[in-house]
Amino acid sequence: QVQLVESGGGLVQPGGSLRLSCAVSGSILSIYNMGWYRQAPGKQRELVATITSGGGTSYADSVKGRFAISRDNAKNTVYLQMNSLKPEDTAVYYCNARRVLPSASVIDYWGQGTQVTVSS
Repeated sequence: QVQLVESGGGLVQPGGSLRLSCAVSGSILSIYNMGWYRQAPGKQRELVATITSGGGTSYADSVKGRFAISRDNAKNTVYLQMNSLKPEDTAVYYCNARRVLPSASVIDYWGQGTQVTVSS
């Protein structure tokens, strides 16, 4: 049973920083493409950043230059460093693990989410 547990959310002032962590258990992190998503009240869940099993990264335009995703396969943990936070970054942030099988089918696992609130 693969489990993802996020941590590191909280309340921060505009311009501040937070680092989210996603600890993966029940499997080997290295076989998954990992991602961070977020969902603000009344809005759909949106992709924030991804990192492939090979280390390639991609970001939503809204967070480019401010957020950085990284992974430590030895610790089975993925991180999201968030700098220069804005009130519009307020959302519940979810960690995703995606495994693409040889058949091209996809298996997704999700964490329970961690709240990030940016407010003065």
